[in-house]
Amino acid sequence: MKIEESKVLFEKSREYFPGGVNSPVRAFGSVGGVPVFVKRASGSHIYDEDGNEYIDYVNSWGPCILGHAWGPVVEAVREACLDGLSFGAPTRKELVLGGLIRECMPSMEMMRMVSSGTEAVMSAIRAARGYTGRDKIIKFKGCYHGHSDGLLVKAGSGALTGSAPDSAGVPASYTEHTLLAQYNDESSVKKLFSEYPDDIGALVVEPVAANMGLVPPKPGFLEFLRDITAKYGTLLIFDEVITGFRMGLGGAQGYYGVVPDLTTLGKIAGGGMPMGVYGGKREIMEVVSPLGRVYQAGTLSGNPVATAAGIATIRALMERPEIYPTLEERAGRLVKSLREALPDTWVNQAGSLFSLFFTKNPVVDYDTALASDTVKYGIFFHYLLDHGIYTAPSQFEILFLSAAHTDEDIEKTCGIIKKAAGSLS
Repeated sequence: MKIEESKVLFEKSREYFPGGVNSPVRAFGSVGGVPVFVKRASGSHIYDEDGNEYIDYVNSWGPCILGHAWGPVVEAVREACLDGLSFGAPTRKELVLGGLIRECMPSMEMMRMVSSGTEAVMSAIRAARGYTGRDKIIKFKGCYHGHSDGLLVKAGSGALTGSAPDSAGVPASYTEHTLLAQYNDESSVKKLFSEYPDDIGALVVEPVAANMGLVPPKPGFLEFLRDITAKYGTLLIFDEVITGFRMGLGGAQGYYGVVPDLTTLGKIAGGGMPMGVYGGKREIMEVVSPLGRVYQAGTLSGNPVATAAGIATIRALMERPEIYPTLEERAGRLVKSLREALPDTWVNQAGSLFSLFFTKNPVVDYDTALASDTVKYGIFFHYLLDHGIYTAPSQFEILFLSAAHTDEDIEKTCGIIKKAAGSLS
């Protein structure tokens, strides 16, 4: 497969952007080679600048659950654009989208729209600290909650170094109140609460960890988090930027039946446009300005184009609930193919989310994920890419399906997986 135009574009891009990209994983640093430059997308397929076609399992990292350029969403965006791109003032669309979100996730009694998942989580933590009057928070190794300073600690990459920041430019003082626990390990959480019983304002977690590869919660783990946070007066925050409207209309909290105090959304909530939302119990959200003393604002918050895309997407999902079992079944077929073709690997699945780890041992947390053979993953990735299958360019990212993926797509992918496994051996 020739990618000559992508090579030229990448070389030029390196003059303008750090590493030639505007988000690190796009640079293919974990797998080697030159990233393909996408020109357009339709349904389950993307097309690069050299004219190559790929079945896409990155799905813009999740938001295009209905498929790329799905007609009703595109039309909603077009109509919104004709009325103006941004007003910096309230709109009816904000109210409509907020109503749909609360209908699907009743725990979000009151919410605030922002422009990204990073902003949503950062703001939710600020609200939690303002409500509880406590500074410390708990996060889990390998869970990524955006790139705000206080959360860049073991955020899905890097060696274990206590609570030191993962990123240069983040003073250690910014993360001194961030406590680290091990995902799926109740004892690590209990230990922190025993050490700081009156100091922890929030515990933030991806209910399904999706930034160290996919790691589902062990049975009872989310229930445990709900119980222990309630016991110590700590707010439980579910980061559902990925799982919101992906695991089901009610997100992971609906899928697992565990209700947090605060929820953060992104990706699908904006239908593929830049969008984030945070919200929860009314009494908590009332600490946010202009009602309370927790300040947060944004010129583009509740953007009319993004809200239009979100409304069209969520309405379609509400009208077609059969999408979710269909996606889960098709993901299951891909997972079965991976397990049969690569018996010495580990594959995790949750709903339509899944990922492959090049390790024989079960992957249940950050440390076990890090045992994966990233070199083999890179070889596997490039074989798929060269044969028209676009997957995550990192061992520690996950794969997504959309409603546009057909049985033909799945069967073709399964066949190429078998051939890729043969090339590895």
